[in-house]
Amino acid sequence: MLKTERKGKWLEIIVPPEWNDMTIDDLFRKLWEAPKKLIYHFQMENKVLLNGNKPNWNLPLVQGNKLMVLLFEDYFGEVSPTYHEIPILYEDDHLMVFNKPAFISTHPNNIELETDTLLNAALYYLQAKGEFCNIRHIHRLDRDTTGAILFAKHSFAGAILDRMLEQRKIKRTYIAIVNGTLSSKRGTIQEPIGRDRHHATKRRVSSTGQEAITHFQVLRVDKAAKHTYIKCWLDTGRTHQIRVHFSHLGHPLAGDVLYGGGSLFKRQALHAAKLEFLHPITDEKIICHAPFIDKPPIFKGINIDEI
Repeated sequence: MLKTERKGKWLEIIVPPEWNDMTIDDLFRKLWEAPKKLIYHFQMENKVLLNGNKPNWNLPLVQGNKLMVLLFEDYFGEVSPTYHEIPILYEDDHLMVFNKPAFISTHPNNIELETDTLLNAALYYLQAKGEFCNIRHIHRLDRDTTGAILFAKHSFAGAILDRMLEQRKIKRTYIAIVNGTLSSKRGTIQEPIGRDRHHATKRRVSSTGQEAITHFQVLRVDKAAKHTYIKCWLDTGRTHQIRVHFSHLGHPLAGDVLYGGGSLFKRQALHAAKLEFLHPITDEKIICHAPFIDKPPIFKGINIDEI
């Protein structure tokens, strides 16, 4: 794991042996795969120092050198901070993972009209402890879906995490309850998803839609309630993907009124139970389990730590 330390607005990185003979340019372009625009920004504004001095980005690094990167500048955006008690699963200087409750949106679509989203709550929490950072979500959860959701606290971490998500290096595992009994104990649903032209917010399986791949495994069957508890993980992240795929199979999520799942619960029975990824800066393995937080409980007899 990479040895780092925050020093004010700067991140100090002690060059490890495996970086010997790499250049700063190699780090940004090849190791971190940062966007060209962001690299230019760091280089032109002297936001990288080597042993306290402005470096030559094309000279080889030496083990033990001190690389300083300006990451933690104060940021004052237009989104208003609003208090909400949101469980935090993981936090450091670079990122946060929340356990999102139901009935709260990930971010506002209109910053003036919507002030009760997870982003508003994150800003309140951070500013209350003196952090004014450019926090933003890396992926979304539907308003009524609960569970683990990842935010970056500065643009550099955000750029790396965006790339990791695109390359399918961030694994998201969900727990869902579907109506009926599935014919297979495990499988993969590979059906493209597009907009439903008859409904503004609805999606559907469509030959002209975007690629969508959902893997699933049955956890248990509740014969009395005629429900099946499943674990699923995604290769893609389309809007309503799990909900659309299981509705297409004839097994909509319990409580999912929009996709034919009935109204047994106040929301669709879907929870982002686990998030796994390598830390964008330190390369540390991060695994977050998100406890169920519904009151009254929806998911019963499932041990999150075993997912």
